[in-house]
Amino acid sequence: MPAAGRLQIQFADDMQEFTKFPTKTGRRSLSRSISQSSTDSYSSGLLPIQTGPAASYTDSSDDEVSPREKQQTNSKGSSNFCVKNIKQAEFGRREIEIAEQAASCHGNRLKVFLPHFTISQQIQTSSGAEIDDTASADLAQILCSFTDMSALISLRKRAQGEKPLAGAKIVGCTHITAQTAVLIETLCALGAQCRWSACNIYSTQNEVAAALAEAGVAVFAWKGESEDDFWWCIDRCVNMDGWQANMILDDGGDLTHWVYKKYPNVFKKIRGIVEESVTGVHRLYQLSKAGKLCVPAMNVNDSVTKQKFDNLYCCRESILDGLKRTTDVMFGGKQVVVCGYGEVGKGCCAALKALGAIVYITEIDPICALQACMDGFRVVKLNEVIRQVDVVITCTGNKNVVTREHLDRMKNSCIVCNMGHSNTEIDVTSLRTPELTWERVRSQVDHVIWPDGKRVVLLAEGRLLNLSCSTVPTFVLSITATTQVCGKMPAYTALRFVELGIDRSSSADINGPYYQGPVHVNDTL
Repeated sequence: MPAAGRLQIQFADDMQEFTKFPTKTGRRSLSRSISQSSTDSYSSGLLPIQTGPAASYTDSSDDEVSPREKQQTNSKGSSNFCVKNIKQAEFGRREIEIAEQAASCHGNRLKVFLPHFTISQQIQTSSGAEIDDTASADLAQILCSFTDMSALISLRKRAQGEKPLAGAKIVGCTHITAQTAVLIETLCALGAQCRWSACNIYSTQNEVAAALAEAGVAVFAWKGESEDDFWWCIDRCVNMDGWQANMILDDGGDLTHWVYKKYPNVFKKIRGIVEESVTGVHRLYQLSKAGKLCVPAMNVNDSVTKQKFDNLYCCRESILDGLKRTTDVMFGGKQVVVCGYGEVGKGCCAALKALGAIVYITEIDPICALQACMDGFRVVKLNEVIRQVDVVITCTGNKNVVTREHLDRMKNSCIVCNMGHSNTEIDVTSLRTPELTWERVRSQVDHVIWPDGKRVVLLAEGRLLNLSCSTVPTFVLSITATTQVCGKMPAYTALRFVELGIDRSSSADINGPYYQGPVHVNDTL
């Protein structure tokens, strides 16, 4: 076997060797996620990168023990965190460094990433580790995919000298990946103290959470949390003696809702909320209309860069990645119904249409329905096609879009998944009844079996497919994260705020040394 430090081409059917090395998915995934769903694929080759002693990202020996029951400390002796395994911090730090530092991978360093490699060529990484190259083309694609965090890194370099967030105590609830770790560490570099939890029980990269904990960030998250774990982690972030949050960074509104309901005195003292999701913004609108939103809030979701790159372009790519990893289905000729034709729905439909799928649209907004017609899609009611479609995808941000009645009428082997709000669009609760049998066939893939033998393929238990079963392009996360930081700085300094519902054209008149209106932020990005 080649010495440690050499790249090995590893195949999925070689299970004995598979367990010896930290693995990365091959060409199909260019981001650094080690999701279990990707390693469960039966067909893809795997490309591990080994730069030291043999080890593994995952440790199944303690899977039975809940992280809440473990006593863990980092190298500094702190136990102010709760992650799957703090011993994975070294691997997570490597993920973060690549996402963070490869943004400056230009000039001479970029030359070694070109596809004209020689066998055993040594590559100097940003962290100083050397990798002997035996699979240069694959390595080039993987490493070059991490040149996309330049916007966030540039913002950090420009603002960290001024420490505009000095004194800010930010409690956050987002997906925890290598890219969002760069966001968290950027906030810290700008002077903030951060406590963090995950907004999705399946999207946390355990090794990245461990690296953040090792670096001193109070992070409470691990992949595969239960519902009780999810709310426990949020509460641990908010409820700490001697520390009170004055800023919220949220994705989905769960953290904001928890603070509003459980800690009203804390909520009243919050100096600003930054919300990036459609659903979270709607929840803030509800508070505002009821006269209960006493906190300045910034609607990041309506930023043009966020809407187009995150909602449209990102979903156009990640929908296929998630479906292929979990089902291995050919989509040419398949009948697919996409519920919702907003930015997310548009991206999903474009991708599926390009593969030759027959795509139907359900939409209640007349303008979006008209857009779907003009784009060549047939707009229908879900009840009209539910018996015949092969795939159902929800992209609305609403509740119970797919009900038990719809699920009962689906044909055998129909695939059901969600690309909208975290866990409310598909009525999964109605499927947990004695007459139905659940069979886990692969990580994040369940067969729900009816008494007559019919099977419905449910992905990620109705949670977000792309972040539960695949990954999101680094460039997209950089754009979104930079927009969030641009929202945090003026909110904390309390110069001027963009209130929910304000006309976007008027926001250009809002001034302040750190604040740029949404139009200017978009131009800068």
